[in-house]
Amino acid sequence: MTTAGEARGPVSVEERWEQFHRWGPYALLALSTVISALSVNAFGMTRTERYAAGVLVVVAVALQLYWGRIERDLPLRGREPSAAGLLYYCVRTVIAFVLTWLNPLFSIYAVIGYFDSSFLLPKRAVRAGLLVISVTMAGAQSGGLPPDGTLQWALFATLLLLNGSLTLVFENLGHRESEIAEERSATITALEQANARLEQALEENAGLHAQLLVQAREAGVADERRRLAAEIHDTIAQGLTGIIAQLQVVSAASDPGLAREHLTRAADLARHSLGEARRSVRNLGPSALEHHTLAEALKKTVAEWSDRTGVRAGFTVTGTEEPLHDEVAATLLRIAEEALANTARHAAADRAGVTLSYMGHEITLDVRDDGRGFDPLVPRPRSGSNGFGLDGMRARAERMAGTVTVESEVGGGTAVSARVPLVRHAGADHHPDRRR
Repeated sequence: MTTAGEARGPVSVEERWEQFHRWGPYALLALSTVISALSVNAFGMTRTERYAAGVLVVVAVALQLYWGRIERDLPLRGREPSAAGLLYYCVRTVIAFVLTWLNPLFSIYAVIGYFDSSFLLPKRAVRAGLLVISVTMAGAQSGGLPPDGTLQWALFATLLLLNGSLTLVFENLGHRESEIAEERSATITALEQANARLEQALEENAGLHAQLLVQAREAGVADERRRLAAEIHDTIAQGLTGIIAQLQVVSAASDPGLAREHLTRAADLARHSLGEARRSVRNLGPSALEHHTLAEALKKTVAEWSDRTGVRAGFTVTGTEEPLHDEVAATLLRIAEEALANTARHAAADRAGVTLSYMGHEITLDVRDDGRGFDPLVPRPRSGSNGFGLDGMRARAERMAGTVTVESEVGGGTAVSARVPLVRHAGADHHPDRRR
């Protein structure tokens, strides 16, 4: 069972000092009163002195209760000395001095003045207050006040000098420690402010990063549109233009053989243009992602590729799978398809592996094979089939502010690694170009 103290956690040093300054005077007054009461005969206290000491003890308790009500809600550290604190310190010091005059053992109560002078007195009055306490302590240590005889006066002067010197030394040390604490506090405050500014800057950078990703996606969409427009112009539009030209020749030709020849050419152009149209449509968006996540689509793609090519292939997912923006998923799937197609066409591999890794703010796709490999420094021609080879994979990744790296050597296999920012699906729900 957990106690209340354990639930609150360990008490700090500052809290312990606050407890001492709040309850210490009571404890020291009680201790000195008991010891003095037991030694009244040893110091020859008269009945009048006993009554006077009793009255002063009651007054000291009342004073402490009054001050306790005032300081209850005041923090020990960081509070400024007040007139009430100065009055309390002076009255208590006078009471302690008179009690010590009556019985030297009451100096046990007077010693409290050493500990709280820096909190109760203004800085210019701290040394004076400490010297008064030193007089009280020296009088008690020399046998009582007032000193009796030359020897006791000499002992009192020596002890006063010793107490005063030690008091000043410790006061200077305390003052230096206070300055160090203030410097440390100022440094901590400055560090907190710097951390706050750094956090604000990181938040601003995160916003700028997200904005740059949006701009990169928009630029990628625009680039894809321009690419498709150029591709349609260079293939389908030119094919349709050729078909029209052939049909015009047919309509104007009087020779049936010549007409059939141009009709045959028009049909060939139509079939070629239809193939180009289908290829362009396939490149707009992978159908495998319509009903599956990227990981599911990749797993299916790898399995179908392995069945089709006869190459053993495996697929692995690492990290926590997250829903991806359509453009990110489509980009990685197209890169994987192109990399596997290159493996089938050129690598003559026995095994291949595809790994999809979710890495916090990034997602990576690795495609490896144990094929014949190649020298990456030697320029390679573009693929004449579906896809755009290594340059096409790099272009796709760059549209998403990502990169594609290739590691290969002749006879040592090939590894293609694509790395793009992880843009989540939820962040693109209202993107104007998001596919439905």
